[in-house]
Amino acid sequence: MKRLTKTLCAAVGTAAMAAFAAPADAALSAREASIVPIAAFTASGNERALRGALEAGLRTGLTVREIRSVLEQMYAYAGFPRSLTGLGVFVKLLDERRAAGIEDAVGREPTPLPKDVSIRELGTKTQTALIGKPAAGAVYDFSPAIDTYLKEHLFGDIFANDLLNWREREIATVSALAALPAPVQLRSSHLRVCLNVGLQPDELQAFAKEVESKVGEVPGKLARESVEAVLGGR
Repeated sequence: MKRLTKTLCAAVGTAAMAAFAAPADAALSAREASIVPIAAFTASGNERALRGALEAGLRTGLTVREIRSVLEQMYAYAGFPRSLTGLGVFVKLLDERRAAGIEDAVGREPTPLPKDVSIRELGTKTQTALIGKPAAGAVYDFSPAIDTYLKEHLFGDIFANDLLNWREREIATVSALAALPAPVQLRSSHLRVCLNVGLQPDELQAFAKEVESKVGEVPGKLARESVEAVLGGR
């Protein structure tokens, strides 16, 4: 089982970081840019703005299941109430579009994991790959339960869902953190993860511009300052 988990994690990680990697001089792709306001407005609870972002995402070519995966991921950063509210907004929008004769692309299901894979081992390897080292510290020692939730739920179940690659999931994360807003240390740590999964400095700057133009001046300023601090500290 350990060999299977190691092989699977390597395969998932390589595909997640490389399959959709953009050229070094590229800005965010259209689908990446459309994830920014979806994640941000889900996290902030702005239902009207989220509806518009969801419609834009569908027009960009995101499938129903890909958008659903973004909304589901938000529970880990903004809590179940915001994630459930976002899913409810999306369900209502899809119902209205079907009633109007609009058939949106549902998309494929995520690739199932082997039945005997250890989600704990897979999540641990994913977490280590994302942050660049094993996660350790006083908080994890004090709360073994939160360590389990991170490794098994977030980096295990959620990040193993290959409807979104790791770049896209981290773009969703930093968008949500800018919109909340989350503490600067958390925003900065996830921007460093973005670099670890292949985003280039100009792509992070493009991300901050997307936040400012599509989400708002205040979260955009937070995103820009966080990006500048992370890039300046390299």
